[in-house]
Amino acid sequence: MTNLELVLNMLAEATTTEISKEKKPQTLDENKIIAKQGGAIAGNTRKEIEAKTGKKVVSEINAKRLNSSTEKD
Repeated sequence: MTNLELVLNMLAEATTTEISKEKKPQTLDENKIIAKQGGAIAGNTRKEIEAKTGKKVVSEINAKRLNSSTEKD
């Protein structure tokens, strides 16, 4: 996972938290809606970055692979 992927994940989580604080969901379904809204904001941001840079933001690298490559060094 790249730094940009981590930042977008943090954006989704922080946005979802802020929406949740304002809307105060009471049910699982309400929480799902808010989670989708937070994810959509981060998703739209990712798409804008990809459009401006011409490169994909999401990489094939995951944390497990990153850890194994640094342990070998």
